[in-house]
Amino acid sequence: MRLATIVPVLLISALCGCASSPYDKLENWLIREDPIRPFTVQADVIYLQGHFYTKSADVLQLHAYANSEVGRERFKGVARVFSPLVANRDDLELAIKWYFKYHHEGHRSFAFIGEGEGGRLLREYELDNAKSLRKKGLIASYYTDTADDQFVTDDMVREIKEAAARAHYHDVWNREMPE
Repeated sequence: MRLATIVPVLLISALCGCASSPYDKLENWLIREDPIRPFTVQADVIYLQGHFYTKSADVLQLHAYANSEVGRERFKGVARVFSPLVANRDDLELAIKWYFKYHHEGHRSFAFIGEGEGGRLLREYELDNAKSLRKKGLIASYYTDTADDQFVTDDMVREIKEAAARAHYHDVWNREMPE
């Protein structure tokens, strides 16, 4: 009886495009900003920290590091922060797709910040999708090869704020790409 009820529900969900993403769940984010704040800041930050998520990872430690490095206080008044828990490129693509669907609103400026392995993955994603990302509003990207708790500086935060203030939706695609 239960199977007879579950199958039609799953079929209807699949047909109407109601498939869920793992990033619908808060536990798959180290930081996921509340959607109410977009009116108070001009930009968003998508941040990947230096270590990929594994089942043996201490999620509380990853969460604490993400919040200390790029947390809400550091970007308060400048940008909303989105830091997905990722284990691989597929996870990154799902998280960014989720961000564009629910938070980008078709016009928000955004920056990428990545450290270590997360930075390498995010940089590869940026290079593979450069034209599309610039057109969507990518205004800056910052990468380092190592996980470094001093990587995000006040100067970086200021640069993102200034780039967001200068950006107009139709001219963000002119920005230079990383080497």
